[in-house]
Amino acid sequence: MALMPPLVTVMVKAAEAAAKTLARDFGEVEQLQVSKKGPSNFVTAADKKAEKTLHYHLSKARPDFGFLMEEGGAIEGNDKSRKFIIDPLDGTNNFLHGVPHWCITMAVEEEGEITHGIVFDVVRNEMFWASKGQGAFISNRKIRVSGRAVLEDGLVGTGTPAKGRGNHELFARDMQRVLPQVSGMRRMGSAALDLAYVACGRFDSYWEREIQPWDVAAGILIVREAGGLVSEVNGGKNVLYGGSILAANPAVYQDMLGLLN
Repeated sequence: MALMPPLVTVMVKAAEAAAKTLARDFGEVEQLQVSKKGPSNFVTAADKKAEKTLHYHLSKARPDFGFLMEEGGAIEGNDKSRKFIIDPLDGTNNFLHGVPHWCITMAVEEEGEITHGIVFDVVRNEMFWASKGQGAFISNRKIRVSGRAVLEDGLVGTGTPAKGRGNHELFARDMQRVLPQVSGMRRMGSAALDLAYVACGRFDSYWEREIQPWDVAAGILIVREAGGLVSEVNGGKNVLYGGSILAANPAVYQDMLGLLN
């Protein structure tokens, strides 16, 4: 049985507290789909409420830590070397439309390095987590990236540029290069959860060119601790703050890197 380090336990408990209200709110979304007003404002409120819950529990447990949050931005702590990086609802658009592929994700950054991370799929009740040097897990079960060695047998995930933002022509070029070389491609809509899927072997690779630190912080560590390789799309090492990500099992990583560059 895997023994969760104290910081992982703190994040798990915070995520479980926020998940209670998010699960209830997700149940309401279907009803709001048919209303003229729609669920947009409701989901925005749910996102902020979840972040407030996470901040409360984490700051209570580690009052000196700083925060980097999707909604609340950066909050400097007394301990300048450590902070929580939080996305209370990754996959907001899925949540908004009643699609059950979204998650809560958090990580701890210490001295510029991710040391702990979780991705909680609330709908499937799957808690992905990792601590540096200790492996990656779903709850108590250790996970590894896939063993598929040939890219044409692989299933890869990606994220599309947001409407009105990003380089859509470059994304179209990526698709033209990658799609003929793989068995399938998925655009699921939650980068954090898709990275967790790479870590447990459901996907063989994932890439996205327009990404934020809170989307990928936990996933970077979870994939690496599961035996995968992670970099910027161009192969750079500043993956947390570089704005792009490529994750893959070691056998197909170089092939994906070549296709995307």
